[in-house]
Formats: sequence, structure tokens, C-alpha cells
Amino acid sequence: MDDKKQTGRQSPAVKQNTVQKDGKPKKKKKKGSAVFTIILIAILLVGAGIMAYPSIADWWNSYHQSRAIADFVNVLNETDPEVIEKMFADALAYNSKILQKANPFIVTEEDMAEYMSLLDLSGTGMIGYIQIESIDVNLPIYHTTSESVLQTAVGHMEWSSLPVGGSSTHALLSGHRGLPSARLFTDLDRVNVGDIFTVTVLTETLTYQIDQILIVEPDDVSDLMVVSGEDYCTLITCTPYGINTHRMLVRGTRIETAEQRKVAVITGEALRIPNYIAIPAVAVPMLFILLLASILFTPRKRKRLSDEEILSSLQNKDIKTQNADVPDPTGETQTEDNPSAPDNKSEEE
Repeated sequence: MDDKKQTGRQSPAVKQNTVQKDGKPKKKKKKGSAVFTIILIAILLVGAGIMAYPSIADWWNSYHQSRAIADFVNVLNETDPEVIEKMFADALAYNSKILQKANPFIVTEEDMAEYMSLLDLSGTGMIGYIQIESIDVNLPIYHTTSESVLQTAVGHMEWSSLPVGGSSTHALLSGHRGLPSARLFTDLDRVNVGDIFTVTVLTETLTYQIDQILIVEPDDVSDLMVVSGEDYCTLITCTPYGINTHRMLVRGTRIETAEQRKVAVITGEALRIPNYIAIPAVAVPMLFILLLASILFTPRKRKRLSDEEILSSLQNKDIKTQNADVPDPTGETQTEDNPSAPDNKSEEE
């Protein structure tokens, strides 16, 4: 009877694996490998994003700058030549008018309204675009030097001459340097005296040759004033790079344009991703996949069983064997393959 009762309850030896010596259940060990993998992947993605952000943001801004120039040219081609001619004449008249002002730095609301209405062909505030071939710059030019303009393009200082050329004019174009999201005038310190840049406004392309490069204090405007009889255009940016305590003034004097230049960047070229964007964009995901595969599919070492675990496993096997040979209440011996042993019964009959 004791043997029969034993078959209906679990042997103390079977419980050995789930109960500690003090009678409390064993706690399963938490596997931290999955959490570690997630943390490692997150760190990798954040690092890759930080490294790729300046290049991707610069390409994205360059794309929109190129589209702005292309859209400007499309609008220009669809505009009546007489309208364009009048807009250019109004800009020349405005430049003559501001020469009569006692203090050119004072811009009234009336002056500002008139200024914003001039050369706004597309209705976006875009005046034209500037090209500096020596440093591969092709940027749209907008009215004012507000921060919203300078974050993505070149701004025209509202108190200076409009960039349409002419005797006794001095147009001032300002651009940021060192932005993480756009190059803009970042490489302006690489230009040299004698280099050429062009400013295209409406159907006119004005060519300027750099004749002077100065580093001045932010409040020094003596070299930004109109010089009688001269046709100047000065490019302004902050310097030194990342410190911005001074201003770099790159002045160009008007020279004859050898040929009418085409739009710097057409829409099709704007869609082309440069190598310094394409290579990281392909390499980073590949490295990420390789790292993930190495983590997930690297074979792990099998955990070595302790002496107690080996002994417990052997005891469990012995108990299972003993239970298989215990006779059932009918008095017949049960086997693992056939508990009711019908074949043996049929043979006796």
C-alpha cells in the first residue's frame, strides 16, 4: 500500500531542483543579455545619428536651396520681359534714393515696406542667388538678415544698396558660418584676392572680383559704406570659426561678365546625393546589421552542471524507472510502452 500511495505523489527527490535547502523556492536567474543588446544597439544608433546629422542636414538644406533657385528661374522664364524690366528700374531708383539719406542706417516702416516690395519676383522674398565657384557655393539671396533667413540662405542688409549694380552702390550680403545644419559661408575664409563671384538678379548676372579681405570688429562699418563712383558687393560672415568675435569682409569690385551663367544647381542635380552622404548612409546600416548578427548568432558556452545538479538528475531518472515498474491496482505490471499490457493477457487466453 505504501508503494501504491507513493505512485500518486511526487518524490521529495523530484522537488530537489525547485526547493532550496531553507525550504524557499529557487529564484530563476534573469538573463541580462537581451537588455545589454538593446542598450548597445541604442548607443550605436545614437552615435551614428550624431555623426551623420551635420552631413545629412547640410545635404537637405542644399537640396532646398537648389530647388529655390530652380523655382526662381522657372518663375522668371514665365514672367513678361516688360515686368522684369520695370522691376529692375525700380531697384535702381531705390539705390539712388537711399544715397540722399543723411543716415543710411535708419530704416523707417515706410522704407521697409518699399524695400520688401522690390525684386520680389516669386513672392517668397527671394532676390536672386550668389555663386562662388572657388568654394562651390550656390545660395539664394533673400531680403533682410533675419535669423530665419540666415539659417538657410544669404541675407541682404536692408540699409545697403540692392544688388543690381550701378555707379556709387555697395550691396552687403551676409551669411552664417559653421552651422551644423548648413555650410553657407563656412568656407569663405578659403577665397583669395582675385577670385570671382557672381550675383544673379532677375535676368542680370553681375560679376565681382575680390579685391579686399578684412577682419574687423562687429561695430566697425567704415568699409561698408558707399564709395562714390564704385560698384561694390561685400560678403560678410563671422570669424574666427566657432568663436565669432569679429567679422570677415570679402569685398568684390564689379567687372565685365564674360558670359551669362546658367542656374547653378538645377532640380535634377539637387536630387543627386553626394558621396559624403551616400557612403555613411550605406556603411552605418551594414555595420549595425553585422554587429546585431554577431550578438544574436554567436554560440554561447554551455553552462557546466554542478555536482549537486548531476546527482539530482540521476536520482530523477531512477525514480522514473521505479515508477514505471510499479504494478497497477488490478495486479498487472504496467510498462512504459503499454500500461495495460493487453498482449500478455491475450496470450494467456
